[in-house]
Amino acid sequence: MRIAELARLAKVKVSTVRFYERSGVLAEPERTTGGYRDYRETDVVRLRFLRRGQELGFTLAELHDFDRLSQAARSGGASAGDVAAAAAQKLQEIDEKVADLQRTRSAISDLLDAQCVDPSVPCPIVSALAGVAEAEPS
Repeated sequence: MRIAELARLAKVKVSTVRFYERSGVLAEPERTTGGYRDYRETDVVRLRFLRRGQELGFTLAELHDFDRLSQAARSGGASAGDVAAAAAQKLQEIDEKVADLQRTRSAISDLLDAQCVDPSVPCPIVSALAGVAEAEPS
């Protein structure tokens, strides 16, 4: 299949496909005798994996490394323990992000209770998110 069809099936832009190729996370495909890129169904799966992984917060480098490690484990070049260690490290990072998001959510919820109604006082929401200490009332 050609690049436009690949992009459509993977729900990405053609420029994304080219970027992934330049970045080395998607192998450049064989070319037809006419010089067109000739993609396969496995490329659609790869693009969906990359796109979904990025949506979930993985970097392209992390996705590429995870895929290489997974392939190495299947071919005997890495142990299941290596894969588990990499997954455990990522899981710890995710747990830390979740905790940060929960703290942020709680702080914003608390700030919403202190609405910006007094025009003579800086809005506590803006001040808190900007890292400015609230002035004591006089």
